[in-house]
Amino acid sequence: MKKNKDNQEALYTESQEDFVEALLMLEEKGEPLETTRVAKLLNISKPAVHQMGHILIDRGLITREDYGDMYLTDAGRELAKRILNRHRVIHTYLTSLGVDETTAEEDCCRIEHIISEETFQAIVRELNNKGIA
Repeated sequence: MKKNKDNQEALYTESQEDFVEALLMLEEKGEPLETTRVAKLLNISKPAVHQMGHILIDRGLITREDYGDMYLTDAGRELAKRILNRHRVIHTYLTSLGVDETTAEEDCCRIEHIISEETFQAIVRELNNKGIA
């Protein structure tokens, strides 16, 4: 697991954060949270989705019907919203600097997991000051 700024283990791995973020993105599009759709969105195999699903069920972030769709728990939804918000804010910030869409998307997918809260809030303030956020 990654370390937070106090050099302690973070609560969730980048893969776990990406997974719940993907579920929220699908949910926002009105799409079912099924294995095939999640695998396609994350560009991973269906067995990998199944395996991560078990991990996230154990961590209390999702529930799953037998051989059916997944659902975010309240804790999973809270985490997914935080990560997706970071993604969107960082993407907006990077494109406001003139970074092209593709590069901004690739970079924010990595940055969203490791940026400190202090730096993230500075970006939010900067976007607000520019009237972008």
